[in-house]
Amino acid sequence: MAYKQAKQHTIDREISLEGVGLHTGQKVKMTFKPAPENTGYVFKRMDLEGEPQIEADVSYVVNTQRGTNLEKNGVKIQTSEHVLAACVGLDIDNILIELDASEPPIMDGSSKFFVEALEKAGVVAQEAEREEFVVDQVISYHDEKSGSEIIVMPADEYQVTAMVDFGTQVLGTQNASISHLSEFKDEIANARTFSFLHELEALLDHGLIKGGDLNNAIVYVDKEINEETLKKLRKAFERDNIAVKQNGILDNLTLHYPNEAARHKLLDVVGDLALIGTRIRGKVIANKPGHYVNTEFAKKMAKIIKAEKRNNVPKIDLDQKPMMDVNDIMDILPHRSPFLLVDKIYSCTDSCVIGMKNVTMNEPFFVGHFPGKPVMPGVLQVEAMAQTGGILALKSVPDPENYLTYFMKIDNVRFKQQVVPGDTLIFKLELLAPIRRGICQMQGYAYVNGKLATEAVLMAQIVKSK
Repeated sequence: MAYKQAKQHTIDREISLEGVGLHTGQKVKMTFKPAPENTGYVFKRMDLEGEPQIEADVSYVVNTQRGTNLEKNGVKIQTSEHVLAACVGLDIDNILIELDASEPPIMDGSSKFFVEALEKAGVVAQEAEREEFVVDQVISYHDEKSGSEIIVMPADEYQVTAMVDFGTQVLGTQNASISHLSEFKDEIANARTFSFLHELEALLDHGLIKGGDLNNAIVYVDKEINEETLKKLRKAFERDNIAVKQNGILDNLTLHYPNEAARHKLLDVVGDLALIGTRIRGKVIANKPGHYVNTEFAKKMAKIIKAEKRNNVPKIDLDQKPMMDVNDIMDILPHRSPFLLVDKIYSCTDSCVIGMKNVTMNEPFFVGHFPGKPVMPGVLQVEAMAQTGGILALKSVPDPENYLTYFMKIDNVRFKQQVVPGDTLIFKLELLAPIRRGICQMQGYAYVNGKLATEAVLMAQIVKSK
């Protein structure tokens, strides 16, 4: 399937919010600012000398207890996930997030107020195209200790499902899903963070959630509540009376949804996976997600994406109808069997061409080239690459059938993988400079099984044949 490439987005103007950090209890001002193309999500600590910046990158995750916490060169950002989820949910790619403390304001424990602020600032398109990782196979991460698992599978757009099972009477099995990011604002953004009473007591005993009050977290009562506990809660939250509702939560809040816990877990997944740094086109299914498993999965995805970028593997569907089949290619190139070494062209723009050759046991060169263990000669791989590049070069003339391309120079040739019978060679050639006076310089790549097999810099001359 052919996908339309989306443009990157940022916000139109800056906008600020104020509140307190959930765990630090510090007052904090947070300002969203527009950012240039290819910036990504960047936090900036305005309260520290030099106003250091921390990119929202999973490599900076240092702690996932009660939130996803980042640290770079000793500079920290705590509980980043709710803010990042709002940015992803509104389809924003580039933004600067300024803070005068280490932790964004908790607000009501959801992403609602961040979404509202960003919408007020206005989301605007930029010129550059969005980079996107198209999932073509199932990728998974499993945490044996917790039983949590996250997988991503092929899908036409970014979709997320979260399934939770806390094994308690008050909060059992729930799930939540979005099939399109446009659903985030209305279905997910206002789902608030939550805690179980036994966790809440432990946090209070350790001096955490200093910014907590009963307006920014749902508390599920999973144990018998005695007078000592009630006294502790009344003191912590400065309330004269605290009681338990029939549905098993403290009486401070009314649930927005019966499955608000699962929706908030989905919100956390969206925020944590923003740390991958590249948009995902695929369906994410998170079973018993948490910040640890979310960020470990994000690390795995980031590693896979980095390797693919390094290999520069083109994404094509070999089952789709090609732009040119072998008969179309022979209308342009003069080569014929056994020396025509490209079978199909899948795309050809003004600066890049992608082609393919099926390597079969019937190739004439296998008869004498290591017949006991046949390997495609490297020079013929380069020739096949050059023929594909010839299609790109001849695109620059109005009557390509009347021109030929000749090698002038080959540089930086490297062979990295053997090519054997049964392999499918994918070629990608990109112009290194505009074609001038019939001289065409290209960077060429050949791939087998998703790995770079051969690369070279080719220079050719376009010459009129008649």
